[in-house]
Amino acid sequence: MTLNNETASRGVATHSSGNHAQAIALSAKLRGIKAHIVMPENSASVKIEAVRNYGAEVILCAASLEARESTLMEVVKKTGATFIHPYNDTRVISGQGTTAYELLSEHPDLTMLLTPVGGGGLLSGCSIAAKAMNPEIEVIGSEPDLADDAVRSFKTGTMQPVLSTATIADGLRTSLGELPFKIIQQNVDDIVSVSEESIIEAMRFIWERMKIIIEPSSAVPVAAIFEGKVDVANKKVGIVITGGNVDLGNLPW
Repeated sequence: MTLNNETASRGVATHSSGNHAQAIALSAKLRGIKAHIVMPENSASVKIEAVRNYGAEVILCAASLEARESTLMEVVKKTGATFIHPYNDTRVISGQGTTAYELLSEHPDLTMLLTPVGGGGLLSGCSIAAKAMNPEIEVIGSEPDLADDAVRSFKTGTMQPVLSTATIADGLRTSLGELPFKIIQQNVDDIVSVSEESIIEAMRFIWERMKIIIEPSSAVPVAAIFEGKVDVANKKVGIVITGGNVDLGNLPW
């Protein structure tokens, strides 16, 4: 990402519950510029501490998209920082799409790709890369039942607001973005939702069988398979695991 001198002096800002926040914080640290990160107060403590450890300023807000956006506007007005949107940004979408590019470069015979979906940057970016490399591949998004705006938007063909942020999958509590939604409509084959119980079951299964700690948002596409929401019979499936930010002192089982 190209930054001019004014941007470098005033820094960058964003709102995020964790993964985008950490990416911006670390990128800013490596570039030697300030980062101001608005995070909802119900973000996982391990994510908040990671952002702070990267040297960014964390500004907590109420757990709603409206609060995130209004607080971010106040921060930008006060600091003059450049806003880097967590998903409604072609640069972010392109960067997240490299996930699918790398996966399919190593495993070109995949017939299905599953990712979580919150704001939609990851799913839309991965769908562009995956369909470009293999037009026949199925691309499936997945989200919690308790934050199912992407499912409703996909099924109705119109943007639907997120009605709840009560899910354990804290990285998927935000609303689907307009730009990702347009891309998703063109490239994604389906979006499904899963229960909180299945998310926790999937987290524990991956931990016990594979010895990998994954955060709830990462477990959502795994849960989609557990619930039978996705037909994976006789298919070679790739699953995007998006992070392992879990408070080990507060596991959900």
